[in-house]
Amino acid sequence: MNTKDIFERLRNGEIILPNDPDAYKMMEASFATKKLLVQMNNTTEPEEIRSFLSQITVSQIDRTVNVFTPLHINYGRHTKIGKNVFINFDCVFLDLGGITIEDDVFIAPKVSLLSEGHPTSSEERHSLIPKAIHIKKNAWIGAGATILPGVTIGENAVVAAGAVVSKDVAPNTIVGGVPAKFIKNI
Repeated sequence: MNTKDIFERLRNGEIILPNDPDAYKMMEASFATKKLLVQMNNTTEPEEIRSFLSQITVSQIDRTVNVFTPLHINYGRHTKIGKNVFINFDCVFLDLGGITIEDDVFIAPKVSLLSEGHPTSSEERHSLIPKAIHIKKNAWIGAGATILPGVTIGENAVVAAGAVVSKDVAPNTIVGGVPAKFIKNI
């Protein structure tokens, strides 16, 4: 019998089977987060937004962080946000696998950070595969980009608008396209 909490197992990258006896806890946590998100997404005051985001992430959000709501998060406690981060309108963070956003990161509108996925096999598809996303210092994620599970975006890197990133991005580079490919060094 597994004695670890399901959220600890997710952060450790363990696959969660659909018949896991603790799977219901993910849905309960998601609905609790949703209650806070509704309040956060309906305020216009930056301090209130940061306060709600602090409650959602269970961490102190620095006063230099700015979020243009709406922001959609399915769990929140596995999201870590550094200082001087800007998150633009209508972003989606699926963070059961973990999302780390370091200092000085720009995230444009409609960016999706998806730290969880499913097997392609139809027999196993209802399992959840968590893999952490890490966005390093001073990176810029362009509008409508999608960062897939397990990806690290290197320091100072730029992800072009609309890119789908399925592999790590080297520091000081620009990537773009579907799937994202190296464009140039910066």
